Amino acid sequence: MKNNRIYVIAVTFVATLGGLLFGYDTAVISGAEKSIQAYLIESQGLSTLIHGLTISSALIGCIIGGLFSGILASKFGRKKTLLFAALLFFLSALGSGYPEFLFFQKGEPTIGLLLMFNFYRLMGGIGVGLASAACPMYIGEIAPAKIRGQLVSLNQFAIIFGMLVVYFVNWGIASGQSIEWINEIGWRRMFLSETIPAGIFGILLLFVPETPRYLSLTKRDDEALKILTRINGPQLAEKIMADIKRSLQHHKSAKLFSFGKQVIIIGILLSIFQQFVGINVALYYAPRIFESMGAAKDASLMQTVIMGLVNVIFTVVAIFTVDKWGRKPLLIVGSAGMALGMFAISGLAFMEVIGIGTLVFIIIYTASFMMSWGPITWVLISEIFPNKVRGKAVAVAVAAQWAANYFISSTYPAMMEFSGGFTYGFYGLMSVLSLIFVWKMVPETKGKTLEEMEELWEK
Repeated sequence: MKNNRIYVIAVTFVATLGGLLFGYDTAVISGAEKSIQAYLIESQGLSTLIHGLTISSALIGCIIGGLFSGILASKFGRKKTLLFAALLFFLSALGSGYPEFLFFQKGEPTIGLLLMFNFYRLMGGIGVGLASAACPMYIGEIAPAKIRGQLVSLNQFAIIFGMLVVYFVNWGIASGQSIEWINEIGWRRMFLSETIPAGIFGILLLFVPETPRYLSLTKRDDEALKILTRINGPQLAEKIMADIKRSLQHHKSAKLFSFGKQVIIIGILLSIFQQFVGINVALYYAPRIFESMGAAKDASLMQTVIMGLVNVIFTVVAIFTVDKWGRKPLLIVGSAGMALGMFAISGLAFMEVIGIGTLVFIIIYTASFMMSWGPITWVLISEIFPNKVRGKAVAVAVAAQWAANYFISSTYPAMMEFSGGFTYGFYGLMSVLSLIFVWKMVPETKGKTLEEMEELWEK
């Protein structure tokens, strides 16, 4: 069994590199944003609207990738979908770093160059959308029930770790260099740095198996049983294989609502609440939030680093507790902590009180999210959907998540112009509603096989 566990962890590690690239690709823009503005936008006299659309173009790709992930995962398999995502990450990193390498000679920035840069960022976003759906799906279908929560939670850790890595990579590239060099060359190297993890991810994927559930779906039962035996041992593998075959026989139809609307609605609402509580506002705009609250620029960057460490520490807390305490208790405690943090920040904003208390409550909010809604949403999305509709259902849930992400991130500046206190109060209210939603609607999945979850929806 020890060898089985090492094998499962090794396979999971390869899959979580997709999560690392998810975090790396979404955060690499943070170090390059001002240089892109200077090199591609301001040099051509273009508006701040064009700058905003350029910076957020990857998010549009995330929505597209999320929507098509189900089709690809169901038709070609979880592994090939991840391989395609790795290819998109690699090409996007290459093209974003040198957008002129195919159709334009290197020289003065042009509209054509800007369009190609957006095309490559969109390509990377599609890779993120595919990976955000396929990585937890792959891990969820490979992992034994007893440690599935821990292993899927590792994907969230990889996302946060990928963000942390690229912050240091960007800093290392820019450190000691002139603004002119960074605006001309440095930002290119930031994007090109992603080719290294993308290449490693693609190569390692060649050595991992397809998931047993997908193999059984495509009538390759012998291969499925062989992998299940390697993971679970021969006795348990036979039982799981019988459960998988029974679940596929009961529902020949692959329509999205084959098991009713409730499971799909729960998956979508999990995704929407994960974004509507405002976490990506805290992550994307952290330095600006701290600056607006009175922190100097250097101090705001230091506070952002502190938040990054909090993210890592409390994601690890989730990894070690998700299979002991269960999914629902963690989500409920997390929602309560987020509500406390956001309502406190809202109150401080209304009173125009700026100080260490604001940082403390942002840390309480972020820590609460990272030990709950950050990783646990991905765990639940990977395990609540029945085998026959998992590919399509995960795609719908992930697309809803990226659409909610785009909506919340894009409306934040306008909401802050109206009222900071109202903005944070809204996120606090969403945290309360997320608590009620989990308490009333979300089933506990701790220790259950994917086929046992399917029986729940049948009843």
